[in-house]
Amino acid sequence: MSSIRKLIKHDKYLEYLYGKLTPKYDVLLKKVPLYSKRRRLVGEIDLMGINQGAVDIYEVKCSHRVTKAKHQLNKIKRLISKKQNLRHLFFYCGESDRLLNCKTLSSL
Repeated sequence: MSSIRKLIKHDKYLEYLYGKLTPKYDVLLKKVPLYSKRRRLVGEIDLMGINQGAVDIYEVKCSHRVTKAKHQLNKIKRLISKKQNLRHLFFYCGESDRLLNCKTLSSL
């Protein structure tokens, strides 16, 4: 029996975006665990790009679920902005292959 796991749609979009973004960052991390102040696991950052000490966060969704993405990005911002030099927050919709800056999301 093969132990190779079939990628779900979200993971396919994540891998696709990872491939596109890799040349743009010094370090690009996938599926970074996110912990609360009490050291409990409260979520996962889909992609975290680090370039010259500045951090960009990417939230990947299969469909255009802006409300859920905004909620998750706000939680991430609240938990890591004091520890990291957070530069940009992005939402990537795999279905439409669109990448939106969080500033754009606030107007939606």
